[in-house]
Amino acid sequence: MNKILPILCSAALLVSSTGASGFAGYVAPARFELEGKPGQVVRQVIDIGNDGAVADEFSVKTADWQLTRTGGVHFDQALAEKSCRPWVQIERHTVKLAPRAKRKFRFEMHVPANANPQECRFAILVERNDDVLPTVVTGNIQMPLSGRIGVIVYLKVGDVKPRLEVRNVRLDRVNGVPMPVLDIENTGSAHGRLEGILEGIDANNQRIEFTVSNFPILAGEKRTILVSPQDTADGKRPAWVPPLRLKGELEWAGGKWPINVELK
Repeated sequence: MNKILPILCSAALLVSSTGASGFAGYVAPARFELEGKPGQVVRQVIDIGNDGAVADEFSVKTADWQLTRTGGVHFDQALAEKSCRPWVQIERHTVKLAPRAKRKFRFEMHVPANANPQECRFAILVERNDDVLPTVVTGNIQMPLSGRIGVIVYLKVGDVKPRLEVRNVRLDRVNGVPMPVLDIENTGSAHGRLEGILEGIDANNQRIEFTVSNFPILAGEKRTILVSPQDTADGKRPAWVPPLRLKGELEWAGGKWPINVELK
């Protein structure tokens, strides 16, 4: 059975943390979706903050990343093939912050004059500095406690865009419950996100609105995307009985796809 992707949170990704560590760093915004031209310098700013009651020190670095099949994010500081991280310059590699303080942090992308049309993707990782990590002792074992936040950056260079194609609409079991899912392929040159509301009518003639996950689908990828029923006015998820008729239109930047299917 395929793994169904959750909705990627809009907050910055805290990808490795331990609650007992007191990690109180935060970063905003969580994601950048930018455009640039060959030969252009694209400049942006993030806020790095310390919500803790004591001063803290964070290291900042870049990384390549990939989405896993289950919807997670894998960061890798080894330079990936065709990585655009050599274009990236960051203000500094260490940030010291007083309690309850924040500061602006600048980064730049120097797009080469001969850059081909492409979507550049990288991450800015903010984590507690290894040299100042607190340590907890459990029995005879000492473990450093750390946290990491990843800010995702997309930079479109030239005429690149997604092209999302719905390969299949079907029912799959999610946590033991049948749910509509979409098998999507992105044959374009940039990532895309689906948007839209579909009207559902079940075997009891019950009308239910369904929303599609806006999980990113990278160029060249195939993904299974969840379609979820909207909660009722009392905050409950409606129960429905197959077969289910789904009708409506899905959209993404630069395109749309009509849906009119019966799922049994």
